[in-house]
Amino acid sequence: MEPDLALVIGLVIAGFSIPSMMSAVTDGRAPRASALTILISFALIFYAVYQKPSGYSMSEIPDAFVNVASQFFR
Repeated sequence: MEPDLALVIGLVIAGFSIPSMMSAVTDGRAPRASALTILISFALIFYAVYQKPSGYSMSEIPDAFVNVASQFFR
């Protein structure tokens, strides 16, 4: 798996699981599924940063999204 793809998938999963976690906490439920998806997203982000020797800066993250989208729509 390409590092850009892992980073984008990890960030998207994290973005969707944070509202789920907040909803579970406010309803008084244990956020088990949300915690699992957060762990998966952190693992994907760690993998992406580990595989790219120079790492990612904040300005490179939008470029990673564009690169993944352009590969998807070819």
